[in-house]
Amino acid sequence: MPGSPRHHPLQGGRLRRAREFSGFALPGLFLYGVLVLVPIVWTIVLGFTDQTRFDPQTSWVGLKQFGRLFQDEQFWLVLRNTFVVTLIVVIVPNVLGLAIALLLNRESLLYRLLRSVFFTPVILSGIVVSVIWQSLLRPDGVLNAILVDLGVDSAPRWLSDPGLALYSISGILCWQMLGFCVVVYLAGLNSVPKELYEAALMDGAGRLRRFRSVTWPMIAASVTINTVMLLISGFKVYEHILVLTNGGPGRNATASIAFDVIEKGVRGDRIGFSAAEATIMLAIIVAITGVVLRLLQRREVHL
Repeated sequence: MPGSPRHHPLQGGRLRRAREFSGFALPGLFLYGVLVLVPIVWTIVLGFTDQTRFDPQTSWVGLKQFGRLFQDEQFWLVLRNTFVVTLIVVIVPNVLGLAIALLLNRESLLYRLLRSVFFTPVILSGIVVSVIWQSLLRPDGVLNAILVDLGVDSAPRWLSDPGLALYSISGILCWQMLGFCVVVYLAGLNSVPKELYEAALMDGAGRLRRFRSVTWPMIAASVTINTVMLLISGFKVYEHILVLTNGGPGRNATASIAFDVIEKGVRGDRIGFSAAEATIMLAIIVAITGVVLRLLQRREVHL
């Protein structure tokens, strides 16, 4: 009829797809908001209070908790420990994961089985991994028995020596995350077009030249994924420290920021103070991850 509104078929299709997408997306967004965003916002708010579990009177103290935090020597110690663990975890599994992925990038049943073996630690919880390694690293454990058989006079105290414990925990976390890096790099290697390798061979490029000119640029996205995931894993390490050393030996020799937050908030009943520390931890992770992600994505574009 003249003057009546007419709907274009494409517009109706868009509206229908939007309604269908909303039906799938809204429940997920709701759960994400309730389980992730609300706790984050509430933690940030608690960081500006002096709340404890047993004192019903909670006061707004502003930035006082953050001022106390930056004057706390223990905070700087656990921050240093966290950076050491994160640096090791970002570098070692990345390098070894790429090397192993290059070795396992073959099509046979044996190599498929080896991929599964390397990925198995990833699906285990941090508690299970820590319990396994705790038995291996005991003074009378398997690792020290092997070292003694090889002629080592004094077996290392992997978890009770303040100079070794933090690096032992870092090594265990590297071992657990290695399989993740291998799988991501294998996916990146399988996506490299075979024609590029054939063209490089025709140009007389050797293995090192093919890796530098073809493989390395084409797996840039895999490097970005692994680096960001390892960065986050290093900063939030908690279960391994809890089971293996409980923050020791000595005074916080292996405590991380995540461990310190839970210790102060749950055992120390300093909820406001631990919330301020968690807020600083979140800010550090977001800032470093953002910078690293931007640099690596810029590298992807240039390559």
